[in-house]
Formats: sequence, C-alpha cells, structure tokens
Amino acid sequence: MTASSRPHDVVLFGATGFTGRLVADYLAHGAPTLRWAIAGRNRDKLARVKADLVKDHPALAELTVLIADAADPAALAAVAKDARVVCTTVGPYAVHGRELAAACAEQGTDYCDLTGEVNFIRDSIDRNHARAGQTGARIVHCCGFDSIPSDLGVHLLAEHFKKQGQKLKKASLFVGPMKGGISGGTVASMLAMLEEAGRDPRQRRLMGDPYALIPDRDKDRGPDRGDQMMAKFEPLVGAWTGPFVMAAINTRVVRRTNAISGYPYGKDFRYRESMVFGKGAKGAFGAGTFTAGLAAFVTLASTGPGRSILKPLLPAPGQGPSKAKRDAGFFRVRIVGESDGSGAGPLKAVARVEGKSDPGYGETAKMLGESALCLALDRDRLEPRHGVRTPASAMGNRLIERLRAAGMTFAIEN
Repeated sequence: MTASSRPHDVVLFGATGFTGRLVADYLAHGAPTLRWAIAGRNRDKLARVKADLVKDHPALAELTVLIADAADPAALAAVAKDARVVCTTVGPYAVHGRELAAACAEQGTDYCDLTGEVNFIRDSIDRNHARAGQTGARIVHCCGFDSIPSDLGVHLLAEHFKKQGQKLKKASLFVGPMKGGISGGTVASMLAMLEEAGRDPRQRRLMGDPYALIPDRDKDRGPDRGDQMMAKFEPLVGAWTGPFVMAAINTRVVRRTNAISGYPYGKDFRYRESMVFGKGAKGAFGAGTFTAGLAAFVTLASTGPGRSILKPLLPAPGQGPSKAKRDAGFFRVRIVGESDGSGAGPLKAVARVEGKSDPGYGETAKMLGESALCLALDRDRLEPRHGVRTPASAMGNRLIERLRAAGMTFAIEN
C-alpha cells in the first residue's frame, strides 16, 4: 500500500494522556479535513477522548479508534501500515516507544514524537535508520520544546548566512525569560534516563557524550566538549547564565542535523545552550541557586531511594496545568550566531524563537501537531530524505512556515 492510499493521514498514539489530549484538540481545531485516528491500549479511555472531541467537532463522530499496546509488535505494525504518519506522545520512549518506531520504519510510515531521551534516540538510529532509508520512512524524534526551537533556530541562522555567501561557524542559545511548568511525562523520562545511567556505565557515557547522536561516534567529532554546568556571566547577553536542562538533548540534536545533512555548518561547528537569569547581584544569585538546586536534584534522582523521595513531589504522567495557566505561559529563545567569514569578515546575527503559551504543553502540542501535519500533507515540499532524521533535516523551512502561521516567532535580527 502506497502512503497516499492509506486510510489515515495521521494516527495519534497516546491520545488519552494529558499531552495527547492537547495534540488531539490541536488537530481537531487546526485540520478539520484531516483523515486521522486516535490509538492506544485502553478502549474506554479512547472512547471518552473521542466523545469530548465530538462535543466541539460533530464531524469527528466518524473518527476512527484503534486499539494497540506499545508492547505488541503485531498490533503496532497494523497501525503503522494504515497511516501516512504516526504521531506519538507515549513516554518514557525508552520503555514505550521502541517497537512503534521500528514498526513505522518497517512499514515506510513517517513518525514523530516528543522524546528527549538520548539513549532511546541512539537505539532508534542504530535499529531503524538503515531500514527507514530503504522503506522511505522519516523517523523524526524531538518534535516538541525539545528540540524544535533549537534545531530550527540554528537552521534559520545557517540559511541566513548562506544567502550572504557564508557558513555558520558557531552558535550560542540563550533561553529566558519563560514561564511554564515541567510535564509529568518529561519528569518520568528524566527519572528513567537517570535510573538507566545509574545501573549501566555505557549508558552514562552515552548521555554525557556531546556527539552521542552523530552517525559514527568514533569519527567526525567536532570541538565541543560538554554542556554548561556552572553559573557564569555571559558577555554575549550581558547577563548571568546557568545550565539549561534541555541542552543535554537539544545540543545533540543540532549536531546530528549538521552531521546527517553533509555538514552545512562545518565540521568545526561549535554549539552551546544556557539559561539566562538576569543582570547584577540578583542574576548571579538566581543562576547560582538554580545551578545548586539542579545538581542536588540530579544527585538525588540518580539513586533508587532518592527517586522514591522525589516522585511524590513531582508531576505524574498524565497530570498538567489548567488551560488558564497554559495560556499564561510563554518562552523566548535567542541564538547568537557567527559566520565563518569566508570571502569577507565574519558576520553576526541573532535568531529569535518565541512561543505564546506554556512551552511544555501549549507550544509543545502545537509543535508536535504541526510536525505531524507537515509530514502528512506537505510531502511534495520536503526534501526526499529518509531514515532517522531531526526536525530541521526532515522538515526545515516548511515546518518554520507552518509554525509561524500557527503563531510562533522565527525571526533573524542582524
């Protein structure tokens, strides 16, 4: 069955979770003519999701409900076979995502998710990249707040310099101010990664490797050595900065984009990310306090007893803030880039990426929803690149166009 003849443009897997419901609402409001379905393991919960959707969108009375367990390869293969795109919110992905990604690679079905798990993505690359290339599938991880602002923002900078006959040489991302909560799914994924790193030294080394996601970790490694771990004053923004939690995945995704795209940023490309806390004594105190708190959290979460203490205090999977709180959120990202100066002196520019709602919920649902729609409906406008991709290498400028139309900001400031 060819992709165009499949009955579903998009299958949303995990529609009963908190973020899954947000993505379902987004698709229902933003793509009324889409041929789509919802999928998961619990028929009763899926029926309730469908009933809620039908209240606002009566045409969705015909919405298909598919039953499949994340641990059932045969059921997942059936879901993938009937879809152009499978969009999944079911994490932790290292636990619940491996078989679904593999089914999509085998069936030639495009796939997008919200993972921020380096170990899962490395496994997916090793297991699925070659097969997806053969079947014509695009397996695209990290289609939420991690790592679309980073990946597409750096891509935008590179395109800007390219138009001026130069190549991006280095980029520094600064996030903040922003307002929003961490999702229960993100917490679960983070704790699962720390648990695996604690019991497996190889996984611990993988998660600490800045080039963990390039095709061959033994060659073509660039000059980057690790993520920011301390509070420091940053001259580029004139403010105090500290570690950005998502740098551990975002930077790896950006470097993979560079590597699998033929090094458009160069093999000596440098990239880093950090969080901005402000100027003066207040900024220094904020950066120092956050850095110490993050270190304490990681130390505690890296042990079994520590995780037992933390779990009751943190959001659980499926939990999330009210619509009013989501709508009150926002994020602002600045990426300071410098060109290689080829043919002239080096140029500098800033990519600005902004969202108008909670980055972990409203904006993430938007980014994942638009990624699914881009893969399903814009195939003739995408480069014929298949395998385990990144948002920028799979969808690039077209996804930027979609997200701008959906209310996000992607802009260049000289």
